[in-house]
Amino acid sequence: LPFQFSSHNVSMTVWWRALILLCCVLDCVESSSPSPVLQRNKYNNSFRLTRSTRTRVQLLQRKYKEQQLGDKHFEDRSRQLKDLPSLSTDFYSWLKLTEWDRLHAAFWDMQAYWKMLERKRKQLEKEEKEQMVDRTVRITLPQSIRHIQFDLRDLMSQVSSQMSYMNSSWTKPTSPPPFNPQTRSKTEWDSRVEGYIILRDLDLYLTKLARDFLLLASKTHL
Repeated sequence: LPFQFSSHNVSMTVWWRALILLCCVLDCVESSSPSPVLQRNKYNNSFRLTRSTRTRVQLLQRKYKEQQLGDKHFEDRSRQLKDLPSLSTDFYSWLKLTEWDRLHAAFWDMQAYWKMLERKRKQLEKEEKEQMVDRTVRITLPQSIRHIQFDLRDLMSQVSSQMSYMNSSWTKPTSPPPFNPQTRSKTEWDSRVEGYIILRDLDLYLTKLARDFLLLASKTHL
């Protein structure tokens, strides 16, 4: 009898361990595929970050126009940069975009703006060094641009994470693709206006991106 009792205990112990292991595996499988609530929260978080980034861009744009163009009310909607993503979108085509196409376009558009900001930031840093600007007194334009780049980088990471859930083969590029600047010579004024155009279009683009995230969140059903 003692031997039979011991064998029964061993069997029950093995069974319980197997059950616990199975529960752990099921929990892991469930947690590996994000729930609709989690997906919706992620899109809402991306929306909030996009909105706060846009506010930062608007503040920088006013400061840039005042310092670089001498007029904080400067406006010129006629000038464009061919290397920036197009802002014109057909409304019905926009509505029909798949989730993947919407995220994929957002990632590469933000990459384009990040690269343009990087080029402009380095140019302004070079000018500051030549002019011996005291950067300890106030936050300079290059520092403000860098903060916006950090925001864009965080947004790109969030979008890349969402894309990875949809396609496990998707991996975030380790470095931005090479940038081909416009070859025509620019005057100093043209160069300054170029910075204004980048910030102007980025402001408009972030408005469009915020709408994308709101739409994606609304399509995530419980």
